[in-house]
Formats: sequence, structure tokens, C-alpha cells
Amino acid sequence: MRKLSDELLIESYFKARELNLSPDFILLIENEIHRRSLSKQLKLSS
Repeated sequence: MRKLSDELLIESYFKARELNLSPDFILLIENEIHRRSLSKQLKLSS
């Protein structure tokens, strides 16, 4: 996940939720978003 750009990470999060992918996978994405301090961008994109 560290190779993904911030923008692609956010897009992946929303797509994973849209497709109802595994909650564990979504949690991994969320953890990376928080690690990168992108939570604010997540709220702006929703």
C-alpha cells in the first residue's frame, strides 16, 4: 500500500466500500489513510 499515491489510496477506499469488499481489507486501507494523516481528505471526498 505504501506505493499507492494518496489520491489512489482514497479512491481505492471508496471503491472498496462501494463494492462491499471484505471489512478486513477496508480496515487495512483505513489504517493506511490514518497513518498518512489523510483522514481530513477522506471527509472532504465523501
